[in-house]
Amino acid sequence: MRTVRLLATKGQGHFEEMEWTKPDIGAREIEVKAVLTGICRSDIDMMRGEFGPLPLSMQGHEGLGQVTAVGDKITDVQVGDYVATRGEPAFADYYNVRQGEYVAVPTDSPEFILEPLACGINIVKQELDLFNGMDKDILIRGSGFLAWVAYKTIRQYNPGLHIDVVGRSNTLIWADDSVELKSKPEGEYDIVIDLKEDGAMLDGNQIKAGGTLILASVKKPAVTLTFENLLWKAVRIVMPSPRHKNFEASMTSAGHFALYNSETLQKFWTREYDRDTEWQQAFADGTSRNQGYSRGYIRWR
Repeated sequence: MRTVRLLATKGQGHFEEMEWTKPDIGAREIEVKAVLTGICRSDIDMMRGEFGPLPLSMQGHEGLGQVTAVGDKITDVQVGDYVATRGEPAFADYYNVRQGEYVAVPTDSPEFILEPLACGINIVKQELDLFNGMDKDILIRGSGFLAWVAYKTIRQYNPGLHIDVVGRSNTLIWADDSVELKSKPEGEYDIVIDLKEDGAMLDGNQIKAGGTLILASVKKPAVTLTFENLLWKAVRIVMPSPRHKNFEASMTSAGHFALYNSETLQKFWTREYDRDTEWQQAFADGTSRNQGYSRGYIRWR
């Protein structure tokens, strides 16, 4: 075991630096020295007390680090390799990652913070069979990072599908893909990917009978729902999650995705913060999200 520094929150409106005792690695684990850690909206929600807080051993999940030790059963990476991690706590100076929760990456550039990228891919891949066929209409509600990744994943898997994207952010990046963002849904859709925080899609009015609602965002404030229209239309509800058993495959796909889309991904990571001098500003900016801010990350020196 070793005692390391950890940035953590108790849900009282701020993160603080504390000490955390990191356990020794197991036979199927690696030890990682933190290099980059993304600031996720869920980290900000936890800081605000809107859920959790999670245990200290689970704080910070958008990790990229350098391997410093490997367990006896580990053969796919070695000391000195860079890895993107889904394991926690990535806000610690050092942390352990289980086999299947990391992917080797070529460098410590922010586009290889793969966990959020894998979340966008997993929105599609968790239920990939939904996207078979050529006669389906799809709505992506939201135009942020996850929406763009989900769109690209669908296009890669089935380029002939009709997809409407409703949103107002990141217009230049969508223009690069010749996508005209819409201001509102147009009719009913076979599949709705809902990335907005409100409950507008939960009335089922934009979903065809027998369609699927992919809920990929927390609803804030909480909504009260009778499910009447969803039940009448026999709508299937899917909730993609990084805790799904197939998320490892999405992490692997994210590594390939980053290699071929690095220039665009760099546009989403809009601010770097020094671990020793700017970490408090990192969480403040993640809260205020001023114009021009998309995603921020902390760099360990």
